[in-house]
Amino acid sequence: MQIAVMQAQAAVLDIDANLAAIDAAAHRAVAQGAELLLTPELFVVGYAPYQLRDELEPAILPETRARLAEIAVSRGIALVYSLPEISPSGWKITATFIDETGARLGHYEKVHLFGEEEKDVFVPGDQPATIVDFRGLRLGMVICFDVEFPETVRAAALRGAQGLLVPTAMGAGYEAVCTTLVPTRAMESQMYIAYANHCGSEAGFQLAGTSVVAGPDGTVLARATADEDLLFADFDPQLVASARAEIPYLADRRPELYERWDG
Repeated sequence: MQIAVMQAQAAVLDIDANLAAIDAAAHRAVAQGAELLLTPELFVVGYAPYQLRDELEPAILPETRARLAEIAVSRGIALVYSLPEISPSGWKITATFIDETGARLGHYEKVHLFGEEEKDVFVPGDQPATIVDFRGLRLGMVICFDVEFPETVRAAALRGAQGLLVPTAMGAGYEAVCTTLVPTRAMESQMYIAYANHCGSEAGFQLAGTSVVAGPDGTVLARATADEDLLFADFDPQLVASARAEIPYLADRRPELYERWDG
C-alpha cells in the first residue's frame, strides 16, 4: 500500500486555507497512486497552543471534521488528520483516521506533551497507540513527542502494528529526531514509521520540516527538506514479517526481567 506524507506550513486559525491545502495534497496523492494521506499535528488549525486556547471557537470543530470527511470522499483517499478536542478533563491534541468513505476508523489522544505551551493548554491522554486495520495492514497512530519514547512504539508493535503514523509539529533545532531517532524506532520495533511535520513559521515558531518515512529495517524510504513537500512510500507487510523473522527482537524479549529491572 502506498501512503503520502504531507509537509506544509499551516495558517494559524485559517481553517479554510488549511483545508484547501489538505485537499490539494489529497488530489496530488491520489494522482500518484496513494491510498492514505498523513497530515501534520494540528495542521487544520495551525500549531499555536496559546492562540488556539484563546481564539479557537470549539463549536466549529464538528463542522471541520465533516469537511475533512468530504475531502476524503471526494478525493477517494483515507486521511489522518489532527485537531484539538475538548474533553471533560480539558483540551487534548488528537489524531483521527478516516477511510475513503469518510468513516472514522480510529482516534487517538496525545500522551506525551512537549514543552511549556502544550502543558499549559492541553491535558495528556493515557491510552496506547490506536491500531487500525486498513487494506491488509495494521497501522498504529501516535502524535509527535510520543514517538520519542521507545515504550510507546514497542507497545504498538506488540499489539500487532506493522506501521506507525505520526502527525507532528517539531521545531527547528530538533532535526535529529527525523534523521536518527525515527529510523531507529522503526528498526528496533521492525515496523514502518511515517512522520509528517510542518514547515515554515507559525505564530513565531519555526518548524523543522524534514518529514521522514522509515522502513522496518531502519532504511529511510523518503525524507523532506525544510520546504513544503509531499512524500510517498510503500508499506509492505511481507517486509515487516521478514524483518521480524530475521532478527526476532519482539519474540526474544524477556519482559519478566524488564519488569524486575524497572522495580
